[in-house]
Amino acid sequence: MRRWIQTLSLILLVGGSFPLSLQAEGKDGTLDIYFIDVEGGAATLIVTPVGESILIDSGYPDYNGRDRDRILETLKDQAGLDHIDHAVVTHWHLDHYGNHAALAALIPIHNFWDRGIPDALQEDKKFDERIANYRAASQNKSKTLRAGETFDFDSNGTPLKITIVSASREVIENTGKPNPFASEHKPKPVDKSDNASSVGFLLEFGDFRFLCCGDLTWNIEAKLVTPNNPIGQVDLFMVTHHGLSASNNPVFVKAIDPVVAVMCNGPTKGGHAETIATLKACKSLKHLYQLHRNVTLGADEQTPAEFIANSEPTVNCEGIGVKATVAADGTSYTVQIGQAGTRNEYESRSSKH
Repeated sequence: MRRWIQTLSLILLVGGSFPLSLQAEGKDGTLDIYFIDVEGGAATLIVTPVGESILIDSGYPDYNGRDRDRILETLKDQAGLDHIDHAVVTHWHLDHYGNHAALAALIPIHNFWDRGIPDALQEDKKFDERIANYRAASQNKSKTLRAGETFDFDSNGTPLKITIVSASREVIENTGKPNPFASEHKPKPVDKSDNASSVGFLLEFGDFRFLCCGDLTWNIEAKLVTPNNPIGQVDLFMVTHHGLSASNNPVFVKAIDPVVAVMCNGPTKGGHAETIATLKACKSLKHLYQLHRNVTLGADEQTPAEFIANSEPTVNCEGIGVKATVAADGTSYTVQIGQAGTRNEYESRSSKH
């Protein structure tokens, strides 16, 4: 990312402790995406080909440090890292930024990114107290992300770019091909919550394309892809808003037409039948992965059991995650459940043409 690389360069000039040469040691040139189970919150770790780490959201802050510890285990034991280069908050709900301060107390976090800190948050009466912890952890130096910004990463040859497609209810310019599903949009009442302000981003690594939109809701999703679709089709989609039906507007999901989708739901949060039906209607979808079995739905209403990471209620949950690994040239990727799960292989769609 241009601004991120500038920040890294400045740190190196003043004697920072994480040179890219050290980050790259032992890295095989792949791009890794870890979908961490935080029981219906969100925490996604991206590790670039040179070992640069990006944590998107951080789960709930309570439960005896459960989500914090799962993030640390993924970062240290699975990814082999001892710091976070970039910690991103998609929006100001506690299941998304709840552990940023707790993590910063235990490991270095070099850069904080968010949509901008509001003066107040109507839906959270404790926002003043909670945001004070974040401000302290970031030393009031978090950087604001805006729709339309693009950032390039060092990636050992294969181009790696992130584009911010939504932030603070704004979306990227509505260019691109007409969305053939545009007429299917049925507006819902205006969502006044911070979900509608979520930061969304498109990651492109060679031919591979990954889309994550936080908890972006129905009407803003439509605003993003109608009448034209500036995003295009994607390979991997992190299902929006834990799979809740307040999001995942068919006009949006069918337009991006993912090949693989990963749903960061909980046993009773998210994973709605309407969302799963919308995903199944995508012509290119090969597999949907769920972090949890929705205990309120029947087996035929969700993805097959072999694509569900955790089947037990939270009290018995092992916290197994899902990992995607993109080949160094960006032409293919694998997705697996847990560290020892079967690796399902996919071609990046652009490499097929």
